[in-house]
Amino acid sequence: MELHELHPAKGSKSNSFRKGRGHGSGNGKTAGYGHKGQKARSGAPRVGFEGGQMPLYRRLPKRGFKNYNHKDIVTLNVSQLEQFYEDGATVVSEDLIERGIIKDTRDGLKILGNGELTKKLVVKANAFSESAKQKIEAVGGKAEVI
Repeated sequence: MELHELHPAKGSKSNSFRKGRGHGSGNGKTAGYGHKGQKARSGAPRVGFEGGQMPLYRRLPKRGFKNYNHKDIVTLNVSQLEQFYEDGATVVSEDLIERGIIKDTRDGLKILGNGELTKKLVVKANAFSESAKQKIEAVGGKAEVI
């Protein structure tokens, strides 16, 4: 490797453009901010400021309650496990995503007891309903909480 072959890692340099470095740079003098006006000066208004007019985000009505501690748990019924898995298989969230049964596990995966199960499965999930746990263990499978 020679000195002339060195270059920064891909994606490490976000912006090499230097504003206000003289006429020769093509962006000297006003540095792309134009002449005078509010946006040419320091302390330009924040994003969403509408010049003193009531901003859009305050004009629109707000309804209901937004719980910021809400957990978005993906649910799956034992009938779906019966449909997509063979006897003796191990069910894990990564495999469910790979098969396209669920998109992602978000904050967790819970198995619910809707439907019938005839196959012996080892199911690993964040939570199980009581009926799902009973149905899995009734056919000789295992319900493991991870």
